[in-house]
Amino acid sequence: MKLFQKKYDRSAYLLVLPYILFFLMFVAYPLVFSIVLVFHRWDIVTPMQWVGMKNFERLIHDPLFFKSVFNTLTFLLIHIPLQIIVALGFALLLNSKIRFRSFFRTIYFLPVVVSGVVVTILWQQLYSFDSGLLNKFLMIFGIPRIPWIVSPEMAMPSVAIMATWKNVGIYIIMFLVGLQNISPELYESSNMDGATRRQQFFSITLPLLNPTIVVVLILSTIGGFSLFIEPYVLTGGGPMQSTLSAVLYIYNQAFYFNHMGYAATLGFVFALVIFAVIMLQKKAVEMESNS
Repeated sequence: MKLFQKKYDRSAYLLVLPYILFFLMFVAYPLVFSIVLVFHRWDIVTPMQWVGMKNFERLIHDPLFFKSVFNTLTFLLIHIPLQIIVALGFALLLNSKIRFRSFFRTIYFLPVVVSGVVVTILWQQLYSFDSGLLNKFLMIFGIPRIPWIVSPEMAMPSVAIMATWKNVGIYIIMFLVGLQNISPELYESSNMDGATRRQQFFSITLPLLNPTIVVVLILSTIGGFSLFIEPYVLTGGGPMQSTLSAVLYIYNQAFYFNHMGYAATLGFVFALVIFAVIMLQKKAVEMESNS
């Protein structure tokens, strides 16, 4: 019995060994190394140099980092409501009895599986001021061309629209699951009581979709904070740094200027910003649930 128990224990260790190695190599080591980098200056080529808290002092006096965080928060304020409204609207449409419903579900999900770089290049052509399809369409109706990605005021909303189109498919599926879990008997009872569709939506659909909305809100926030591919390919952070996201700025410091220590410091502080925003969202959701 003891021999069998030892063999079983060895088998268990062997089964978890791949995950342990993965965790040590790709999670624990990079995390510890990044914390070490926070207190050093390193350009990859020369040896590390201890600088103590100087990276934090530099960050405090770096207006570009604060602008990149502000740009990211601006993106979230545009992207998250737009994502929820569009995803919920299409989910309601697809949940109704329409022809070719399965086909439309596939079409709406297709952008999710397409490479982000490919999607960004496509939208770059659509947003072109002179030859873009969107501006050509507007000119047909006599509407002046819009400087989608060449105007500092329009660039970030344009990035938010593109990101919504890219990611909305997965949230449509989530809302569809939530809608299909709502009992049809609730709508039948409300119909007998004379409730309108608008009353059903605000009194039945939205309250019962609240858990799904919370999940979509949190996932959209996390995804929005990781904004990188869209501004990197579409605008390069311009014009006038109006689309410079925090992740893009950290990337530039690390791999363009080789300021590895400072980039690690930026990443550490930005992680604290993300944590604070998620906690505020959690607190707001809890207060709404208790009210």
